[in-house]
Amino acid sequence: MKIHRLVGAVALALSLAACGTSQPATESTTGATAAEGADAVLKVGASPVPHAEILNFVKDNLAPAAGLKLEVVEFTDYVQPNVQLEEGQLTANFFQHKPYLDDFNTTKGTKLSFVTPVHLEPLGLYSKKITDVSALAAGATVALPNDATNLGRALKLLADNGIVTLKDGAGTAATERDVTGNPKNLQFKPLEAAQLPRSLEDVDAAVINGNYAIEAGLKPASQALVLEKTEGNPYVNGLVVQAGHEKDANIVTLGKLLQDQKVKDFIKQKYEGSVIAAE
Repeated sequence: MKIHRLVGAVALALSLAACGTSQPATESTTGATAAEGADAVLKVGASPVPHAEILNFVKDNLAPAAGLKLEVVEFTDYVQPNVQLEEGQLTANFFQHKPYLDDFNTTKGTKLSFVTPVHLEPLGLYSKKITDVSALAAGATVALPNDATNLGRALKLLADNGIVTLKDGAGTAATERDVTGNPKNLQFKPLEAAQLPRSLEDVDAAVINGNYAIEAGLKPASQALVLEKTEGNPYVNGLVVQAGHEKDANIVTLGKLLQDQKVKDFIKQKYEGSVIAAE
């Protein structure tokens, strides 16, 4: 009898172990993205400047009263924040404009959705060798961001300021092949966006994304040789999530906080015109 009882007890223990929770449940690929519930932590990927700074302002000043818990994860490139969001390692990200996101979804096969516009970082042309764009010498080398949408955006900036001429209808997808007029025979050097500030030592000028310019200590509002116009500009940066999670309660709340007047005041005071809050 004792043997039978022992065998039965062992069998029962094994059965309970198999059905129990002794092994931690693995997080689903959409677990981080959904991030629902009062105790949920929203893990948001962001470029260090200004995106992470804006998110940390929200985290410290607005999120607690709204019942949100934010974890800000910084990235120094424009690829991993989308890759990790698609994989469910992030709840959301905040570093990009919609034209870039649309191109990323098309080329990478991701399904990410733009939720809330927050701010604009005007693209600018910078130089350590000249102080006026008219001083660009014949044959000068100009570095440009090499990702598809920001390359077209950079060429449009040059075209809008009479430095080059683009083929009609080139739009945001413009490349060097769409340059139909280049009176100074400028030499273009496409580089990863994050490398552009460092390239100023080696080139005559560089078109630099606003976040990387600010991070490098440049002041777009006062130091750019030419600066992108803000009116009607489609390159507003905003909050992005996996498609299908746009109306998650915590995402909606975070979107509202990012558009709060206190955030707009913070942007205006901190960046002095180099970053402009979305209307």
